[in-house]
Amino acid sequence: MKLAARVSRIAPSPTLAMAATAKAMAAQGIDVIDFSTGEPDFDTPEPVKAAAEAAIRSGFTKYTPSSGIDELRSAIAEKLKIEQGLQYDKSQILVSCGAKHSLYNVAEALLEAGDEIIIPTPYWVSYADQAFLNDATPVLLATREADGYAIDSTALEQRITPRTKALIINSPSNPTGATYNRPMLERIAAIAVRHDLLVISDEIYEKVLYDGATHVSIASLGPDIAARTVVINGVSKAYAMTGWRIGYAAGPKELITAMGNIQSQSTSNPCSISQKAAVAALRFGGPFTKQMVTEFDRRRRAIVEGLNTIPGISCSMPAGAFYAFPNIQGVLGKRGPTGPITSPTDLATYLLKEAHIAVVPGEPFGSQSHMRLSYATSMETIGRGLDRLRAALQKLG
Repeated sequence: MKLAARVSRIAPSPTLAMAATAKAMAAQGIDVIDFSTGEPDFDTPEPVKAAAEAAIRSGFTKYTPSSGIDELRSAIAEKLKIEQGLQYDKSQILVSCGAKHSLYNVAEALLEAGDEIIIPTPYWVSYADQAFLNDATPVLLATREADGYAIDSTALEQRITPRTKALIINSPSNPTGATYNRPMLERIAAIAVRHDLLVISDEIYEKVLYDGATHVSIASLGPDIAARTVVINGVSKAYAMTGWRIGYAAGPKELITAMGNIQSQSTSNPCSISQKAAVAALRFGGPFTKQMVTEFDRRRRAIVEGLNTIPGISCSMPAGAFYAFPNIQGVLGKRGPTGPITSPTDLATYLLKEAHIAVVPGEPFGSQSHMRLSYATSMETIGRGLDRLRAALQKLG
């Protein structure tokens, strides 16, 4: 069988693959400390469950409009207006099967052979592969840990060519936890408007912020940039609803309509029950999110402070999301039982096999010097994991 060429351009999601490996080992009775999974360990809030149960009991279990039910699209529009000052009609909002699906819909509707899309690095693992799947070329824009992973305006402009169609920004970021402040977003917006680029603003971690920080959507910086921005978000991270698979996009009507047409031919509608649950999350989930983020903050400090006590590792304090992204350059070059540790993948493999710790190596995120650890897990797990990590690294020669 001859498969499409696009299949050879991509690999399975490394984050999901590592999580699956960790779960398979645990099923065999192995005590695995899993720092790989990018999902809250909290249970879905009770008001959300109640809304889903009510939907089931009332028979709301059939097809819905492919772009989402009016009630949910209205709740999303209300949320965007109240929290970001963004004004969208329901026709400018598309509900999909998760934020990843929303991003893929954008790529399908926008990109084609010969197009380029600029992606700041480190980046979430699926951005580049989604470009490849739609015959476009990802153009990587390096950012520096020493600068807090800020986008340099000059470097950004240097990456723009006549083939550049879009720029992806992700704040707070997966994997670094970095956030973009208003002045940086204003500089990015000015460049996007000047070059007539679409900005794909992935805001899925917008509510997971620390130290009093507030989220700013680039689309809120004026009508010119709003007309060139598609906002991507969802309920997975803020309301512990990863398995419910509800994401959404808000943006220019022409683009959203095209995305909706594509979705109608691919998945049809998102799950009817999950849509009702998402309405409850958006309207009543605020107190839950605040409590969850307070606990994440406690874990954030514990894991970062712990990592910084381990020789060979340094870790900056993330401003958002729930990932630590430690620099492991001080470990690379050492030797383990199966050979030298020359890359983040080597180290991740060693930690999984020898110490039963699951982390995600930095290469799929665009870094040869880091690994990602999720602290969306218990304090007890963080403590045990740090102890194991320290002991495992001490064994390297």
